[in-house]
Amino acid sequence: MANSMHHIEIDLPIYKIWSFISDMNNWAELVPGYADHRILNKTESIWKIHGDIGVMNRTVSLNVHITEWVEPSNIHFHLSGLNETCIGEGYFRATALSEKKTQVTGSLNVTVKGMMGPMVNPILKTVVPKIGKNLTEKVTVKIMEHEKLRLTV
Repeated sequence: MANSMHHIEIDLPIYKIWSFISDMNNWAELVPGYADHRILNKTESIWKIHGDIGVMNRTVSLNVHITEWVEPSNIHFHLSGLNETCIGEGYFRATALSEKKTQVTGSLNVTVKGMMGPMVNPILKTVVPKIGKNLTEKVTVKIMEHEKLRLTV
């Protein structure tokens, strides 16, 4: 399984982090390779992600199932491929370091099953850490931008 975990500290209280990450529409389009997403209900959505993995160029449809919402700190999700045999899980976790400082952790684990697994999984081990870091960085930047806009309005 390819794994990624990335931590970033930002100068915002934990409740402002939660306000942003608790709405999947705020961060879905920040996923590297994002093509589209559709919310089915409170815990289920379908995401289309386009990726270039080595010599492979594919668009993957994923079922994203939120398994845990723990305000103000944790969103945990499972991934399963609709048109591919990939599975995974991940989370965003916010940890208050002080009243005005929060650590945001993004985690992502992905593996491909079936005949393609032995060929794709070694490549994923180098790609997934970059994707996880990129997504966590983009989310924290977007949170900061969102808060600056709220202050100026």
